[in-house]
Amino acid sequence: WLVSDNMHHQWLLLAACFWVIFMFMVASKFITLTFKDPDGYSAKQEPLILTAVTKVEEVHVPEEKHWPEEFQPTGKAFSGNLIRQPLVHMERLELLRNVCRDTALRNLSHTAVSKFVLDRIFVCDKHKILFCQTPKVGNTQWKKVLIVLNGAFSSIEEIPENIVHDHEKNGLPRLSSFSDSEIKKRLSLYFKFFIVRDPFERLISAFKDKFVHNPRFEPWYRHEIAPGIIRKYRKNRTETKGLQFEDFVRYLGDPNHRWLDVQFGDHIIHWVTYVELCAPCEITYSVIGHHETLEDDAPYILKAAGIDHLVSYPTIPPGITVYNKTKVERYFSGISKRDIRRLYARFEGDFKLFGYREPDFLLN
Repeated sequence: WLVSDNMHHQWLLLAACFWVIFMFMVASKFITLTFKDPDGYSAKQEPLILTAVTKVEEVHVPEEKHWPEEFQPTGKAFSGNLIRQPLVHMERLELLRNVCRDTALRNLSHTAVSKFVLDRIFVCDKHKILFCQTPKVGNTQWKKVLIVLNGAFSSIEEIPENIVHDHEKNGLPRLSSFSDSEIKKRLSLYFKFFIVRDPFERLISAFKDKFVHNPRFEPWYRHEIAPGIIRKYRKNRTETKGLQFEDFVRYLGDPNHRWLDVQFGDHIIHWVTYVELCAPCEITYSVIGHHETLEDDAPYILKAAGIDHLVSYPTIPPGITVYNKTKVERYFSGISKRDIRRLYARFEGDFKLFGYREPDFLLN
């Protein structure tokens, strides 16, 4: 009888142990499901309101208890910093909207949507995308992305370099090639984006590309444009060296520069403002990428446009997109404050619209 009683107690004790272990496992699973939030997005997050720039009125996405579907991150396209990208891009659009409304900057922020602007915008009808070209910010790579999407080549690696900028062969139609009604429809419905870069660093890149290295051998920059700038803007006429950055800055900052532009062919896209190129206060862009954060912005743009599963942005060499403050200061070190201020006055709209700081060497 005693043996039977002991066995009964042992079974009760064993059952109690199993019950405790079972309850612990259930509680542990509940805690895991309750607090696990790998992407940092939960229903308790504060809702965000997206504002976009329009010519007449603001567009607001209704307040939601979750992130808009187009901004939902996926494990493939978003990791690390990229889960913060929707907020970054909404802040950029909000800044753009506010500066566009600043009447004091109206002459520097607004432009007509002319044929010149429409010529800068490339079209991918298949995926409903418009891309505005802003030279010296990695546009060649974005052109390759669109060429593949349009079906002219099956992969970026197959595209010959001499085809990318040959608009008769690369399969990239310009928005200006459509009728007025078709243009209006695409501007209204398509995903639209462009890329910007610190305005002064972009000018340095343009100067080096066209007057120093000239990799695609465009002789008119050295043999026609450079001599014209030297004749008009070089202080020491006895110097025989080629175009210097100081000459270039003096030309670009001259309030009367346009008379010389006409001789060069009016607008030279490599150094006109982003405002003149893409009309950001007149056209409602979906995303504005920054060259300095292109490693994050490129995959975000592909995801937002719904094409991340079809094509990837070409590999970016390490450090190539980082803002080089030392280089900028070195280029401007021998130039008078008056000439730099004139240059800044011309590009102030670009600095303000896209959140770039006025250079320190102008404030000292």
